[in-house]
Amino acid sequence: MIKTIETDVLVVGAGPAGSSAAKHAARGGAEVFLMDKKSEIGTPKRCAEGVSKKGLKKLGIKPSSRWIAAEMDKIRLVSPSSIDVWLNQDNVDLPETGYNLERKVFDKHMAMDAARAGSQIMIKTLARGLIIKEDHVLVKAIHMEEQVNIKTKIVIGADGPESRVGRWAGLKTGIKAKNMESGVQFEMVGVELEDAQATEFYFGRVAPGGYAWVFPKGEDMANVGLGVINTMTTRDAYEHLLDFVKNCETTKNAVPVEFNAGGIPVGGPLEKLTTNNVMVIGDAAGQVNPFTGGGIITGMQAGLIAGEVAANAVKDGNWSQDVLKEYERRWQEENGAEFRKYLKAKEYLLSLSDEELDSLARAFQGNDFERISPTALLKKLVKVSPKAMLKLGRIF
Repeated sequence: MIKTIETDVLVVGAGPAGSSAAKHAARGGAEVFLMDKKSEIGTPKRCAEGVSKKGLKKLGIKPSSRWIAAEMDKIRLVSPSSIDVWLNQDNVDLPETGYNLERKVFDKHMAMDAARAGSQIMIKTLARGLIIKEDHVLVKAIHMEEQVNIKTKIVIGADGPESRVGRWAGLKTGIKAKNMESGVQFEMVGVELEDAQATEFYFGRVAPGGYAWVFPKGEDMANVGLGVINTMTTRDAYEHLLDFVKNCETTKNAVPVEFNAGGIPVGGPLEKLTTNNVMVIGDAAGQVNPFTGGGIITGMQAGLIAGEVAANAVKDGNWSQDVLKEYERRWQEENGAEFRKYLKAKEYLLSLSDEELDSLARAFQGNDFERISPTALLKKLVKVSPKAMLKLGRIF
């Protein structure tokens, strides 16, 4: 006989976004189950592990030495001809910079926070299907090799790019090839860092359609990776990574101790994030900064909002799309305008040749920046590049 579990809210996927949703739904008084297909939350890691200090503070998350690998105070931008531009963290307000995490520890920390708030957690549990009934959702799953049915009022899909939860619920979660980066990364030792507190970004031919990165995690340790758009190159991302590591002065003598790979949706959020009984968040919703490819903070922010909306829906006894759309409205209100700017900035960056990238780097070199935000950087681009004005248009 198949076991049936009943709950108010089921969150599928225990990454930072999913754990955030479970935590805030439970805080709001809902009965919550958080499930993850892996037997260990946090592994394997799928990103460069950078987050902003301001983002964590906004989410009310107190930094801990347990899951912070390194603190960053500078950014180094490197053009194809190795022209570098240095930005001081004190004067910079850019996403995904500030702390470099240990995701394997951080993700567990977030899941534990959800548990402390009252959420149940089911590890090694794989969702196999979803049926929306008149007053509930039935999720079929495999838990510890045994089939279970989970009857719930609301499902929050935090199951990554091209979400199966969203697709099963009728949302259009497919992502065009031009909007999906293939991301690959080594964690390396023996990295010869110019500054152990500087996050490094490399642009141009090293990573067609994206960029390469070096995120320090100690004096000689770093996450070294890149993302490419497969339609813009005849080689796979791993080949590009091997070339980058071999030719970059910072990494040419380094040794990998871990390898990670995954898809990075960079086309902006899905058109619809909700339907009756179902919401999608984080990577599953395309809530990844299209310019930087970072999504930890925005995903957790979505989780917070979705969790609160879910808890209120349960209290009110109404989990229709009309009610759940409050999550979509709040997230768009906080992030929609910025994401539209980032999308235009990404399109502009993709249009530049290596020579144009070098010219921009020369124009930025030696500038004394008083206070730099993403918008300020884009305004600077418009001033130094006529092409920027044509590509970016009126986005300020």
